[in-house]
Amino acid sequence: MMLPRRKSNSYEAGSVTSTMWIRRVSFILCGVCAVISLSIGHTFGDEISSGVGGGDSSSRSLKGVPNSVHPQDQYYYSLPEMTPKLLAEFKGPNGPKPTVMVTGAAGFIGMWTCLALKQLGMNPIGYDVVNSYYNVDLKQLRIAKLKENGIEFVHADVCDAGALKETISKYQITRIIHLAAQAGVRYSLDHPMEYTRNNIDCFVILLETMVELGMHKQGRLVYASSSSVYGNNKKVPFQESDRLEDPASLYASTKRTDELIGQTYYNLHNVSSIGLRFFTVYGPYGRPDMAPWIFSEKISSNETIQVFNHGKSKRDFTYVEDIVQGVVNSLFVIPGQPELINLGNGRPVVLADFVRLVEKEVGWEAKKNHIGMQKGDVPVTYADITKARRMLGYNPNTPIEKGIAEFVTWFRDANALQFRMKKSKS
Repeated sequence: MMLPRRKSNSYEAGSVTSTMWIRRVSFILCGVCAVISLSIGHTFGDEISSGVGGGDSSSRSLKGVPNSVHPQDQYYYSLPEMTPKLLAEFKGPNGPKPTVMVTGAAGFIGMWTCLALKQLGMNPIGYDVVNSYYNVDLKQLRIAKLKENGIEFVHADVCDAGALKETISKYQITRIIHLAAQAGVRYSLDHPMEYTRNNIDCFVILLETMVELGMHKQGRLVYASSSSVYGNNKKVPFQESDRLEDPASLYASTKRTDELIGQTYYNLHNVSSIGLRFFTVYGPYGRPDMAPWIFSEKISSNETIQVFNHGKSKRDFTYVEDIVQGVVNSLFVIPGQPELINLGNGRPVVLADFVRLVEKEVGWEAKKNHIGMQKGDVPVTYADITKARRMLGYNPNTPIEKGIAEFVTWFRDANALQFRMKKSKS
């Protein structure tokens, strides 16, 4: 199952608070007038351009933008769209073909991201420590799929600075997509130290490595954040400019910390990054700790499912192909200052309705135990994807009915019951 190329409808190529990247850009930097002519291809970076976006933050201003506008909203005033034509050029045979290190490549989203990059003619290098949070055989199945498609895989830890440097130097990495993390909201309740190490310490080591190797001058970083950062916020849909002061889990706190660290490394070292807030990703080769898998597994096995919040919760379920589209498109953006972008479906589904969809595809009615909210969970996730549409040409178009059908078909064909989660030991 290869990820298809999707048509998209918007274009962005610059910082929301610095220069406007269009076909011809003129800007004043540090008091020196410099007119730089850029072709469309210059959006991507050094492979086809001598310039990158950004510049000294002290020189940034947007003419006509009210001072009260939040920095994460200024793109509404300044950025042109990522058009289908531009995306076609970037993804076509004459588009950039960098070598991209994908951390977390043995993971669900990581595997599909590597395959999508390979399909576009880029050179993905998978990198993963392959931990035992869930069944390692499933991760090995994904690694096998990578190797079948001619994708190199490095078995190493992101917290191992030596292995990072060796891999980046050996393969001449110019871009990094950092998806490795300790996942799972509920697991964080009992295993807090695994989250601070894997999600925070390793991220700092990665950034330090980029700075030490000089990648912050030419390379760029795309990394996975999470919708969990919105915590107990009541306002929906969630927007990137929302205040984030009430996290519901340690996992959420570590992801929000990563976002702040990304901003810090820009301020200190001018590291350009895009943080993607993923909303409830599902699909073939998915994780056994996620609702689609858990429900499919238990219904298939005639076991009782736990329906939290009595089925009233809403989740912005997003199919993996749609998510990967946003991840890959992020490589075509030179953000200047760090950007945070929602990647969701924009259409929340009530949990009770979701259960009925899984029942339909599995072919059995579930035994249900309706209970209250679980600690660490939130009642609603709902992404405002306006920014992603404009900056990335992001266009999620997989209906939940189709996505669940695809997942259950894979689940059945792969005999996925063999990969079921072991009960957590507190």
